[in-house]
Amino acid sequence: MNKRTQAVRIILLILISLLVGYYFGVNKVNFDWKHYTPQISIVNKEPPTGIAIVDFSQFWTVWRRIQTGYYDKTKIDSQKMLDGAISGMIGSLNDPYTLYLPPQQNGNFKEGLAGQFQGIGAELGANNKQIIIVAPLAGSPAEKAGIKPGDAIIKVDGKSTAGWDLNQAVNVIRGPKGTQVVLTILHKGESSTKDITVTRDVITVKSVEGWVKKVKDIPSIQSTDTLKNHQDDSVAYIKLSQFGDDTNKDWVGLVIKLVADMKKEQKFKGVVLDVRNNPGGYLTDATFISSEFLSEGTPVVIQDSGTDKQVLTVSRKGALLNTPLVVLINKGSASASEIVSGAMQDYGRAKLIGEQSFGKGTIQQAEDLGNGAGLHVTIAKWLTPKERWVHGTGLTPDIAVALDAKDTVHDTQLEKSVEELVK
Repeated sequence: MNKRTQAVRIILLILISLLVGYYFGVNKVNFDWKHYTPQISIVNKEPPTGIAIVDFSQFWTVWRRIQTGYYDKTKIDSQKMLDGAISGMIGSLNDPYTLYLPPQQNGNFKEGLAGQFQGIGAELGANNKQIIIVAPLAGSPAEKAGIKPGDAIIKVDGKSTAGWDLNQAVNVIRGPKGTQVVLTILHKGESSTKDITVTRDVITVKSVEGWVKKVKDIPSIQSTDTLKNHQDDSVAYIKLSQFGDDTNKDWVGLVIKLVADMKKEQKFKGVVLDVRNNPGGYLTDATFISSEFLSEGTPVVIQDSGTDKQVLTVSRKGALLNTPLVVLINKGSASASEIVSGAMQDYGRAKLIGEQSFGKGTIQQAEDLGNGAGLHVTIAKWLTPKERWVHGTGLTPDIAVALDAKDTVHDTQLEKSVEELVK
């Protein structure tokens, strides 16, 4: 055997060794992945007493099949799988207001009630399986960009929102200050969509603002036939933007100031309460605000899953019990703002002026689950004092007035409210 032949044989042996090693190595990896079982320690696996018995065998079969059979083990995250299972369970109720909030979303929700967060500044809701804008906040990036109450969000950054729940929508649309999001919007009553780019910002929500002014000094209204003879009459205006953590405290402080200013006016005519684009908030706050204008009575009736009803009565002595009042509403007025408006309408305490309200007639109980997560469960529906349920329909204004979308200076709804007070 010559040296050349011997060299060839050595090379062939080396190649065969490499191929055999590769084959067994690959198959060993495949075998390991196939038979890989993540080590999971399950805690609190016993169900609470008093609930229906459910066979969880299929759930665990699917769980194990994913853990052992899914091809890319790096994508398996047990916590995300659990969050998804909980969200799917809640989704079976087909109730957009019953929500499981993972830590980030739960934190976002609490920030909103506290009055400050980063995002576009719009309250989201769901209607007919669409993500919609309940109300853009006053002065927010969403409002400045042309987002309106009732707008349907068809896409976010080019991705369809079909099948999304509120959690997913909020999580994607919110973001750090200075970043942008493109919303494909279908304005209510229109047939074609429009892409709107919104630059996120720090959103600070001031629950309550107000003033006392003479008619001639209100910049957003015009001198109509009715108003031209009442230029020196004065009215108070209260803008209630949400029912949040500091609303009651801020409300009391503002009302004290306004009452002092009212006493200085010789021709004071009444108060305009503006809850347009107010998405709601705490139920107890709605009773607190209603008590400012009602000396007695039941601002809201709560009905649970049965026939039992609970009434929430006036909770304190208000400072504006005998002051003439009108209430401004629109399709962004929802939940707690509808409770206040409905109470004023049912008791004949005030006329509602503007547009049909949103129509959210259910009550959610919020609960912290630990580790930052939260759960919102619809526990009851609320009724007006005359036991009207406005869910899905909203409140009908006593005087219907639409805003001209092209006129950003002239507020025809506020103008009509002032007319009602001074005439």
